[in-house]
Amino acid sequence: MILKNIKKRVIKANIEILDYIEKSLKKEDFKYTKQIGFGGDETLKIDKIFEDIFIKNLKDYGNIFSEECGFLDFKKELTFIIDPLDGSNNFFSNIPYFGTSVALKKDGKIIAGFVANLANKTLVYKILNKKIKYISLLRGKKIIKVENGSSKVAVFERGYKYPNICKILNDKEMKFRVLGATALSLANARDFTFVLFKGNLREFDIDAGLFISNDLYIKKDEDMVFVTKYKEVFSSFNEIIKQF
Repeated sequence: MILKNIKKRVIKANIEILDYIEKSLKKEDFKYTKQIGFGGDETLKIDKIFEDIFIKNLKDYGNIFSEECGFLDFKKELTFIIDPLDGSNNFFSNIPYFGTSVALKKDGKIIAGFVANLANKTLVYKILNKKIKYISLLRGKKIIKVENGSSKVAVFERGYKYPNICKILNDKEMKFRVLGATALSLANARDFTFVLFKGNLREFDIDAGLFISNDLYIKKDEDMVFVTKYKEVFSSFNEIIKQF
């Protein structure tokens, strides 16, 4: 019952955020505060607004570990790991690929993941070992998603920082994009040939998305995550990675 209530609260928080974007968003919300978030990035005012919405909705069910405020101890058994605005630079630049990410941890293990795409008003989530589900935040109804038969492109998040790896992938004729919202890309890895993220592996960026995609082929080390639905692509990548 508690997980069902948590799901409802996460959905409610995302709907409140959408409502704020549509009805209350102001020019000053895009300004930076003087605060450096716990995750190490400079905080936009909108980051705090969205974070506060999540805290209000989830604090009765668990502790909060968020990219902006750090750890808030409410003496609970559960902990929510939150990125209140995944793809904040996309949001800031009116690029329609941004959302929110919530992972639920118990006894050191992730047991649920919720990732919203605020641009198209959908939520993908997985609880325990149940099937992935998609819902429309606009209509509050389940979405029956038809998976594409053969993905055409991959995603290389933070790829702009690694031109040598980009060249290796290009030489292998692997088409890829840098989309700018890591949680969204990981949670929707089924849509792509693969998703590659390289850099600092922060819980806020990867935990929810990786849990949602945990039935796929995953390679994870100290500064890299690779996810694909294709066994042959996974095998090929293990050879390519030797060139990194």
